Amino acid sequence: MYYYLENRDAWAGPVAFRVTDARQLAVKTPSVSWLDAGRLDTVPPSLSPEASAALAAGTLTGVCTQHPRWKQAVEFTTPRPGKKRVHLLAVGDVGGTLLTALKLLGGDCISAIGICDLNENTVARWTAEMGQIAWPWDYGGLPEVEPVGPERLFACDVFIFAATKAIPAVGSGVQDVRMAQLEANRPLVESFARQARAADFRGLFMVLSDPVDPLCRAAWRASNTGADGELDGLGLLPEQVQGFGLGVMTARAAYFAKQDPRFAAYLTEGRSFGPHGKGLWIANSVQHYDDALSQELTKQTLEANLRIRDLGFKPYVAPAVSSGAMQLLLALRGVWHCSSVPLGGVWFGMRNRFTPYGLETELLELPDTLFARLQETEHILHSTG
Repeated sequence: MYYYLENRDAWAGPVAFRVTDARQLAVKTPSVSWLDAGRLDTVPPSLSPEASAALAAGTLTGVCTQHPRWKQAVEFTTPRPGKKRVHLLAVGDVGGTLLTALKLLGGDCISAIGICDLNENTVARWTAEMGQIAWPWDYGGLPEVEPVGPERLFACDVFIFAATKAIPAVGSGVQDVRMAQLEANRPLVESFARQARAADFRGLFMVLSDPVDPLCRAAWRASNTGADGELDGLGLLPEQVQGFGLGVMTARAAYFAKQDPRFAAYLTEGRSFGPHGKGLWIANSVQHYDDALSQELTKQTLEANLRIRDLGFKPYVAPAVSSGAMQLLLALRGVWHCSSVPLGGVWFGMRNRFTPYGLETELLELPDTLFARLQETEHILHSTG
C-alpha cells in the first residue's frame, strides 16, 4: 500500500480512494468525468517509482490532506477483520423485508443485527420472529437479531437508516412518490447524522429511505455542520455515507431486458447510473450504446414501481432486497455493488466497491451521447434538495 497525498476540494468526493488512473490525482474537483477515462484530460502528476509501482499493482491510495479528518479516512479503508455488526433503524415494510433478507443471506459477513423502532412491540415481534428462523441442527449459522436502544444505535459497523415519516398512500395520485418524502424524511436523517457525529461513528452510514440520494447529501451536511452553521468536516466522511437505491433499478432494468430481446445487451453490457428516481439513466450497453433504446428502458425502469401501485400494493419488497440487502452484503464482501457515492458535492449512483486501498469507482470509456446523459443527471442532482 502506498499513499499519495493530494491537495483538492475537501468536500467534493471521497477523502481516500483507490487510484486506477494517475490522472485522477490531478482532478481538483471530482465530477461525472471521474467515471470516464476518456474525459480525464488533466496532466497526471509525476509519480515516484514507488507510487508508480503501487499504481501498477492496484495498491495506490489517493488521500485528500485538505480534509481535517484525512487520517481517519485512511483508517476507514482498513476496517477491522471478521464479521460486522449491523444496526437497523425502523422495522416497517421496508425494514422488515430487509431484515429478513439479511438474516437469511448474511451469515458469512454479519455477526448480529440490532433493531430499533419507536414501537416497542414491533421490535419485540421482529426479534421473536427472527429468533425462530434457523437451519435445523445449525442454530448458530445465521446472524442473531436483538433489540438495540437509541443510545447504542452507533455502536456498530453499519448503521442502516430505513425510517420514514410518511409514504403517499396507494391511489393517492402522487406520481413522484420518492420526492414527496423529501421534506418529511430530511429532518429525520439529519437528526441521526448529528447523532453519528456526536458518537464519533467510524462505520458505514447507509441510507435506504426515499429519496435516497438527496438524503445522503443532507445526512453528510448535517453531520459536518458545526454549532456556528458552517461546514467543518468533523462529522461523517463523505465515503462513510452511501445511498442504497440503485440496486433495484439495476434489477428492474434486467427484468425488462429479459422480456424484450431489443434490450438483451443490457444483461451483459449495460450499466445503471444516477439516483433512485428522476435523473436515473439506464445504458442499454456501454460498448454498443443506443440512446433511443436506453431512453425506453430507463422509462420502463422508472415506472416499474407505479405498476405495482396500480395493482393496489406498495412496491417495497424488491427495493428492500435488491437495493438494500443484496447491495449491502456485496459491499461488506468488498466486491462490486450498485450504490450512490460522493461525487462533486452530490451522491451519484454507480458501480463501486470498498477496497483496502480506499473506495474504488468504476472507470469506463463512455460514448459521447451517454456521457451527456450523465451530465444531465449530475445537474438534476445538484438542483434537488
